[in-house]
Amino acid sequence: MTTTAALLTSLRAGLAELADPAKAPDMQRYMKSEMPFRGVSAPQRRALGRRVFVEQPLSTEDSWRSATLMLWREAVFREERYLAVDLTGVARYRKWQTPRMLPVYEEMVVTGAWWDLVDEVASGRIGPLLREHREELTPVVRGWATDDHLWKRRTSIICQLGAKEDTDTELLTACIEANADDSDFFIRKGIGWALRQFARTEPGWVRAFVDTHPGLSPLSRREALKHL
Repeated sequence: MTTTAALLTSLRAGLAELADPAKAPDMQRYMKSEMPFRGVSAPQRRALGRRVFVEQPLSTEDSWRSATLMLWREAVFREERYLAVDLTGVARYRKWQTPRMLPVYEEMVVTGAWWDLVDEVASGRIGPLLREHREELTPVVRGWATDDHLWKRRTSIICQLGAKEDTDTELLTACIEANADDSDFFIRKGIGWALRQFARTEPGWVRAFVDTHPGLSPLSRREALKHL
């Protein structure tokens, strides 16, 4: 097994080796990021993570959580934060995906505060936790739907993207209705995205929902009905 420090050193060194300074400014500009990029493409970064995560496994839940938070909080380049999210999704650490991780994911949502960081955490981490720990997490997600922080509200809306037939429609309804009047693009897009995805499983439910919620924005309605 490896130490947290050794894992982070390897990941950062790997990013430095893959860095393309010519691409970095365009990546930063496209993502509207204050944090600079190394210029490492997503496939390159994922390949680096897969290799290092296998070569340097962590032995305890605390070391995994600590490595994630250090990589996130100490990030100088945005790709380091992407790797922190990747680290939370490593299969060998699946047994540690419990509500104890929710504060970590909440920090990522609040301090990430942009779609490239938030959306994977929302749908790929918080969503599965919600489905496995409904009694504990449903009140939390419902509370996020009315939070002052825009990205916590978006998370409440899109966290069930992968739920399919396990979607809690009561919770989805509550989160959408709490934000239906919001004029923010990411909220409106998120509502449409959540409904469009669920329409793959329950098209009739989504069509009826849109019909009975005339206050939905044109963007949300258009996205929701896109494949119906």
